[in-house]
Amino acid sequence: MTDATLGAAAPRLDNIRDSYMAQVHRRRLYGGLTLLIFVVLMVSGFNIADDRNAGGFWAGLHQVGDYPADVLSEAWGKRADLPGLIAKYFPALVETVNIAAVSTLIGAIGGLVLSLLATRGLAKWPRLIPVFRRLTDLMRAVPEIVIALVLIFVLGGGPVPAMIAIAIHTAGALGKMFSEVAENADVKPVEGLASTGATWSQTMLLGIVPQVAPNYVSYALLRFEINIRASAILGFVGAGGLGYELRNSMAWGPGRFDEAAAIFILLFGTIVFFDQVSSRYRNRLTVGYSQ
Repeated sequence: MTDATLGAAAPRLDNIRDSYMAQVHRRRLYGGLTLLIFVVLMVSGFNIADDRNAGGFWAGLHQVGDYPADVLSEAWGKRADLPGLIAKYFPALVETVNIAAVSTLIGAIGGLVLSLLATRGLAKWPRLIPVFRRLTDLMRAVPEIVIALVLIFVLGGGPVPAMIAIAIHTAGALGKMFSEVAENADVKPVEGLASTGATWSQTMLLGIVPQVAPNYVSYALLRFEINIRASAILGFVGAGGLGYELRNSMAWGPGRFDEAAAIFILLFGTIVFFDQVSSRYRNRLTVGYSQ
C-alpha cells in the first residue's frame, strides 16, 4: 500500500515541479522583455534629445571638463581672495538657509494637517480622504521651480516666492510620508480619548502625534536638507539667496570665476554641515543611536 501511495504522489510532484519551472521561465521572459523595452526607450529617447540639442552630445563630450577647469584655475590663481569672498556672500547663505527653514516649518505644519485628514481610521471626514490625498499628490507633483516662476511673475523677485513654492511642495511631500506613518499608529489612545468626549483635534494632538512625533521630526529634518538645495536652485530664477549670487557670478564668465568658486564652497560646506547634524538627530529620534 505504501508503494501505491508513493507511486500516486510521484506524478503530482512532477506536475508541481513542471508548473514551478514554467512560472520561472515565464517570469524570466517577462523580465527580459521589460528590460528590452526599457533599453529601447532609453536609446530612442537619448537620440531624440540629442537631435534636438544645439550641439551633439558626443561631439561636445570632450568639453565637459572645460568649465570646471576654468573655474578651478582662476580660483586657485586668486586663492588669497577666497576668504574675503566667502565673508562677502555669507549673508546670501544666511538668506538661503532662512528660506529653507521657514518653508520647511510651514510645509511640515501643512503636511501634518493634511496627513491626519488623509489617513484611514483617523480622518475627521472619511469621505474626503481621496480629496486630501489627491491634493497632496498635486502639491508635490508640480516642481518648486514652476511654482516659483509663477509667483515671481505675480509678486516679483525675492525670497518670498521661493519660500511659498518650497513650502507648497514640502507640504505635499511630507503629507504623503506623514500619512503613511500615521496609518501604523495605535488607535486605542484615540478611542479612549473619544470615549471621554475629546474633540477630533484633541484626540489627534494627544493620541496620535506623541506616537509619530519622532518619525515626523526625522522626515522634516530630511526635508530641510532637500530644501536648502532647492532654495539655492530657485535663486537662479531670481528668488534671491545664494543661488542668485551664483547665477550672476557665472553669467559674467571669466574674471568672476573666483566668486563662483567661493559660493560653491559655501554651498557645499553648508549642505555637508546640515546633513551631518540632521543625520545625527534623525538617528537619535528613530533608533536612539548616538555617534
